[in-house]
Amino acid sequence: MDQPDPVISVSGRIVNHSLYELDKGVRQLFMLTVSWADLPGVVARLGAERVDHYVHRLNDSRVNLFFGRPALVETVRRFVDKPLCELTAEEDFMLGALLGYDREQQCRRYLERTATAEHRDHAAGAAASPVSLC
Repeated sequence: MDQPDPVISVSGRIVNHSLYELDKGVRQLFMLTVSWADLPGVVARLGAERVDHYVHRLNDSRVNLFFGRPALVETVRRFVDKPLCELTAEEDFMLGALLGYDREQQCRRYLERTATAEHRDHAAGAAASPVSLC
């Protein structure tokens, strides 16, 4: 018996679900990390549905694939040109907002990333979650 293609069983299912959410208006932008080997199949699926996408190289084995509504993808294309951990606080905030992350958490992350040492000392008494930049 043939084994299912791992691209179809994992990346394909994720893309299919994402396309469903895109079609229903649940979300307008998605980011999927895939291997270079999986990329052609995923891009072919997006092309078949006429969904705009942007490939952002991570390393020799993986890429971040952004896809969704054209204006959102073009916006990401214009500022995601370096590793995500090197984005400015403003770029990080904007990417999170475009991807539909929780707004309050994005605000807290932004405030933490832009806080001065004095502000950090003042906020140390408050319950703040640590922020990982990479």
